[in-house]
This record gives sequence, structure tokens and C-alpha cells, in this order.
Amino acid sequence: MQPQTKKYIADLTLFAVSQIAFYYAFKYIISSLDPIKNKKKDAHEKSAKIMDRLGQRDLKLNEYEQVIAAEVIHPEDIKVDFEQIGGLDPIIRSLREGVILPLNHPELFTGPSGLLGAPKGVLLYGPPGCGKTMLAKALAKESGATFINMHVSTLTDKWFGESNKLVAALFSLAHKMQPAIIFIDEIDSFLRERRSSDHEITSMMKAEFMSMWDGLTTGEDTRIIVLGATNRPNDIDSAILRRMPKRFAIQLPTEEQRMKILLLILSPAKLEPNFNYQKLVQKTAGFSGSDLKEACRNALMLPVREYLRTKDIHAKGSSIQGLDLNKEDIRALKLSDFFQHESGEEASSHVILEQESVD
Repeated sequence: MQPQTKKYIADLTLFAVSQIAFYYAFKYIISSLDPIKNKKKDAHEKSAKIMDRLGQRDLKLNEYEQVIAAEVIHPEDIKVDFEQIGGLDPIIRSLREGVILPLNHPELFTGPSGLLGAPKGVLLYGPPGCGKTMLAKALAKESGATFINMHVSTLTDKWFGESNKLVAALFSLAHKMQPAIIFIDEIDSFLRERRSSDHEITSMMKAEFMSMWDGLTTGEDTRIIVLGATNRPNDIDSAILRRMPKRFAIQLPTEEQRMKILLLILSPAKLEPNFNYQKLVQKTAGFSGSDLKEACRNALMLPVREYLRTKDIHAKGSSIQGLDLNKEDIRALKLSDFFQHESGEEASSHVILEQESVD
């Protein structure tokens, strides 16, 4: 081989090696400057664990789908079912018949017109504290569908175009893992009525969301439901409401519903004989389910405080860790406990009943 040829080969080899080294060095520098590098890494690790628990470890996800997959809730992590929700039996029955059955048994609801399939959207609306989020959790638990608890902050990104890619990834992941439920709490904050004053990014996100939700490529056999909860249904865009034909008003509980809720909440508690549920129901008119739970919690704390004070836990030099405590020694809950509150505590008309003499 000619010396000149050897020199050309050596120069060419050196040039190729330098270019390869430059490529990887440039790639390393760019990746180190990525502002969401750690976010992507955390999302990849979290999504990998979730997919493994769901038995979907072989599912191929792109980097945007991995970010969304981190929002998937495993059914075992949901501790609420329909049996733990009191007073909403008609709504629970409708959810079972109109949502859960079509998701899990599509063969029973198929037809040439597609009229019997699962709805594309379900809206739960009503005053705060009436059980909308709890219903959504129970629906996820009972349906066994992939439950994506979508936070709006996950979809928002400061880089132009990234939010649209995340919205597209939300529906592509739901399609890969269907049947799926996409849950958006306080949906009015994200999909509110469109205005000319909206930021360009927000308008693009809403348009992308609606396009992916009910676009040209959406088939009748798609088993994806967008489940929304809100206190302000009038603020939601009319185009979104059109895509949510199933709407359930979760109102303040009636007297009969309050009775069921109180029976459910107080069933594990030790009550005095002949505890007057009916009087308690009458005095809690206008309470939401959340208010009832807080009122019960406040009342149950009174016997506990009385018992702890008999142990003189505030004595100087006493050790709380060394106290000899027995739950069985705590007295039974009385109806009068609901009409008292500790001095020095801030009273709230929503969780503490007016003090009065109780027969």
C-alpha cells in the first residue's frame, strides 16, 4: 500500500472518530441543558413501575405517554367503592348500567347505529363536599378500567407545542390501555368557555383536546370515557358539554340520604344505647356529605379528649409514649356530643351544631 494511501486512510479514520466524538459530546451537552430532563426521568421511572403493576410492562410508550402514564392510578390504591357511599343509590345504579357495563361488556351494547355504547363523556356536578370525587374513585375501583387521574398541571408546559403533544399522548395512552377513564377534577378550570382573551397556548390545548376526544379517527368501538367533576357547570364550554351527554347532579343530601350517610359513617363507632339518629338528621339540614363527616369527627373527638385528660397527659414531665391507653375505656358517643365544641376552638356553622339541650 502506498504511503500516501495510508495517510489518507489514517486522516479519514481520524476525521470519522472525531465526528462521532463530537456528535456524542454535543448530544450530552444538549441533554444536560434540557430543563425538564429530571421530570422526564422521574416520569419514566414512575410509569415503568405503574405499567409493571398493571401487567403492561411490554407496552411501548413514547416520552410524552410516559409522562401521562405517571398519572395512572392502580385499582388497589383506591380504597373507596360504591358500598362506602351513602344516599346516592339512583346515581350509582345509573353509573353501573350506563358506564361500567358498556366498558366491561361491549358485546352487549354493540349495534349498527352505535347508540348503546358507553358515553364519551360523563359530568358530575353539584355543590362542594357532596361526593363527586368519591363517586369518581368508586367508579374507577368498580369498573376495573384504566383510570388516568389527569392533573391540568401535567398537560401544561412552557415550551411551545409541548402541551399539545401531551394532550395527544393522553388519548393515545388511553387508546392503548382501553377500557380507560380519563378523570379531570374541577374540569371548569381547564375546559371553561372559550374567549378571545384566552392565551394562545390555552386555546390550542382546548382545540387539541376536543379534536382528540371526538375526532375523525375516533371509532364507535372506542372505550374511552372522559369523566369530569365541577362545582360550576355553567362555566364549561358548550362544545365540551355536548361531548358529555351523561350528566349527574350531585345535590345536598335529603333527610333520607343524610340518614344513610350518618348510619354509614357512625357504624364503626361505639354509640350510647338508643342513639337518636332521627334528631341528628333533623338538625343537620343543609349539610353536605363532607360536612356530616366533619361533624361526626368533631363529636367523636370529645370522648377521646375526656379519656386522655383522665390520664393527665399535660402533666409536667409526663411521657406520651409511656401512657397506658386502652381504646375500650373510651365512653360511648352521645347525641349531646354533636352540640358541643371545645372552648378556644374556632366554631364553624358547617361542622358544629348549635348548642342546645338534648333530650
